[in-house]
Amino acid sequence: MTIDPKAPYPSVIAISEAFGRQALKPSEVVYAQLARITKLDPALGSYQAVYAEDALKAAKAADAAIASGHRIGPFHGIPFALKDIFDVSGRVTTCGCLAMQNRISTQTGTIVRRLIAAGGILIGKTKTVECALGGWGTNQRMGTPLNPWDLAEARVPGGSSAGSGVAVASGLAACATGTDTGGSVRLPAAYCGLAGLKVSKGYLPTVGIYPLSHTLDTPGPMARSVADVALMLEVMRGTEGWAIDRDLQQGRGMFAFDTTAISGLKLGILADSERQICDPEILKSYDTAVELLAALGAQIAVFTAPGRYVDMADANGAITVFEGYGQNKALYEVPQNPMDEDVRKRMLTGRAMTAEVHAQNLLQQTAEQARFRVSMEGFDALLTPTITEAAPRLSEIDQDVSPGHFTRPFNYLDMAALAVPTTPTRRGLPTSLQIVARDGHEPLTLRIGAALEAALGAPRHPHLEAL
Repeated sequence: MTIDPKAPYPSVIAISEAFGRQALKPSEVVYAQLARITKLDPALGSYQAVYAEDALKAAKAADAAIASGHRIGPFHGIPFALKDIFDVSGRVTTCGCLAMQNRISTQTGTIVRRLIAAGGILIGKTKTVECALGGWGTNQRMGTPLNPWDLAEARVPGGSSAGSGVAVASGLAACATGTDTGGSVRLPAAYCGLAGLKVSKGYLPTVGIYPLSHTLDTPGPMARSVADVALMLEVMRGTEGWAIDRDLQQGRGMFAFDTTAISGLKLGILADSERQICDPEILKSYDTAVELLAALGAQIAVFTAPGRYVDMADANGAITVFEGYGQNKALYEVPQNPMDEDVRKRMLTGRAMTAEVHAQNLLQQTAEQARFRVSMEGFDALLTPTITEAAPRLSEIDQDVSPGHFTRPFNYLDMAALAVPTTPTRRGLPTSLQIVARDGHEPLTLRIGAALEAALGAPRHPHLEAL
């Protein structure tokens, strides 16, 4: 397979295979990537900082290493982007906050070290909602990235990992990191037409990532295909390159994507009470995805949750704002600080909560997790829409309402959840299926997601010729 370095949307795995055959050089891909960023990102606004000089140096070093037989593994030479809450020593990490525009990191976080040690080439940092507190993806002070699926009307990119979603969807990064406390990987993936994985707590380290909620924060990968998400996840876990190569070649482990393996799985779908919150076009794409999985042999049955998703979403929000306020009150309690006022309003709701209430909330969370595990007995995974409607116009959103109706409950419950693109709306906007499994069962979500992806056919990409 021939890969054109100027093609904006090749998969990470296809690029990696071309590097391995020495049919393509990392420097060719990075040059093309940087040229595309220079051309398109002034309008899209996905990057907070671009490290062009260092990326080119790293790419040329990767050229030489691979040519001399010292390929580290399948991530060697792959350009990637970091959400701007991941620390890189000597680099500014703003956390989407104008008041932190000169905050220089003194360490490189564990996940970033792993990505670089695997040969990955850091292109730059992507924009985020201020202090990662917000699901729409907006940022009053540092700029809101443009959802690339509608160039005529500004629509939400999803947050808080907004820049990562827009950059990957627009071909300005092969893949990117996000973090997910209430949907911040899955929401931008859903609104931008990507695959994005929320891992269970403790599956990936958070050292060197600016915290919002120590109880709920999880880092995760975002890419244009499930297989690329799986590759990035393996690198983020610290799996050695030779082992990833072996599993890729043999279709095992995280890459066990044989669609026949879906047969016999029992998948839970929404009860009627939960369907009512969804836009009709979301329900149409959701039902189509469920039918495709059923055609592959999955057993489909209605799953009735032991509690309302809206209540679990609100409980997740209460934990988030209490811990977020504790982390950031020195910033938000100073009226003169140049903060995003939508985020300030959300963050300051944590002020009224006491430590005793928070302790009770955590006890209730533990009880709800146990109750939900019991209710899932007999089910392998759950299927929900990721979002309740396709990306709304920025002018129409209510900042007092979270778009995380279906995402926040599974942070609260500490489960693995994958967002996968499904059939578009009449206007061509992305829709998304969320595949949820028990904690530690991330590979199962990827297996189901890959089967659906294959059944849906060739992926779609936004048309950016007008920029």
